[in-house]
Amino acid sequence: MMKNQSIWLRSMLFQTIIAKAFICLMAIVSQAAVAAPLERIAFGSCAKQDKPQPIWDAVVATKPELFLFLGDNIYGDTQEMSLLQKQWDLLGAQEGFQRLEATCPILATWDDHDMGANDAGAEYPQKRQSQQLFLDFFKIPKESSRRVREGVYHAEIFGPPGKQVQVILLDTRFHRSLLKKGFVQGEPGEGIRGPYAPNEDPGVTVLGETQWSWLAEQLAAPAQLRIIGSSFQMLPIQVGWECWNNFPNERKRLLLLLEQKRSSGVVFISGDRHTAEIMRLPSDATENRIGYPIYEVTSSSLNEPSGNFTGTGVRFINEINPFRVGLNYAETNFGLITIDWSKPSAVVRLQVRDQKGNVVLQQKIFLDDLKQVEGVPPK
Repeated sequence: MMKNQSIWLRSMLFQTIIAKAFICLMAIVSQAAVAAPLERIAFGSCAKQDKPQPIWDAVVATKPELFLFLGDNIYGDTQEMSLLQKQWDLLGAQEGFQRLEATCPILATWDDHDMGANDAGAEYPQKRQSQQLFLDFFKIPKESSRRVREGVYHAEIFGPPGKQVQVILLDTRFHRSLLKKGFVQGEPGEGIRGPYAPNEDPGVTVLGETQWSWLAEQLAAPAQLRIIGSSFQMLPIQVGWECWNNFPNERKRLLLLLEQKRSSGVVFISGDRHTAEIMRLPSDATENRIGYPIYEVTSSSLNEPSGNFTGTGVRFINEINPFRVGLNYAETNFGLITIDWSKPSAVVRLQVRDQKGNVVLQQKIFLDDLKQVEGVPPK
């Protein structure tokens, strides 16, 4: 009897030791996963939920560690929340989207169509109800502070100290003031332009004061690379479509805030336009006061391309943008940011990829080049 009890006790002790060792191992693995630096971040916008979405095969094949939705994630365009919910359900039923969910974490902001109306802003009457549907779809806990925040803006920091990537997703819809029509069209061949003119009226806003204060706090956090996601474009000033320059003083305020916070490593990403391009605001530009070039990558659309066709069937868009680097790309596409931390100065590749995953646009930059020079004050 005593012998059997001794064997049983030794067995229980051994199992306890093994269990504790396993728990410790899992904790170490979990901490390593949290601390692992991000190296592959995919992003995109403008996905028609009722049409095929074959591009997810290529997105998943790049093995992203994070995916960022930049808005128009569905096309709801309704004030009826039951109908809007059905559109979210259609996206959730897409097999490609389900594979993406199983591949990596997803963060998201919205644009006009998934909030509920074309080119809508603060005037959209169902924005609070729509926000809850948005948060439901992206599985944000009911107790999250994002449930009571006015807007879907959000930020997170990934990776260990020295290799930290901050993702800041802005909400450019919930508080955005009314647009102003009357943009002056150019002559034929000078590039297409949209209908909106700059609105310089006092009191207009893109983010709203609460979100502006929040953004200032985020920019003070330590990070080596800061990816700022805006549903519509920040740099362009001549397009006449929705962009930050619809409200020039807000665009200036954003650039000034980057200067005041001495923010390093800033890269913008955007969607909305149903075309893709990479842009650069040179460090010596009058409006650039942070001491290094500001890059922006626009990726759109995931399955709804736009533009005209050449005689040989090549899709193109003729649009003025003095900040564009190279060409724009009008076929379906997604964006990918890769970071090689192994180099003395981390190498960041800003890419636009086609439906098969091929790189069609790229800008390679060194992270050290996205810093203010020590001892040199901003302009």
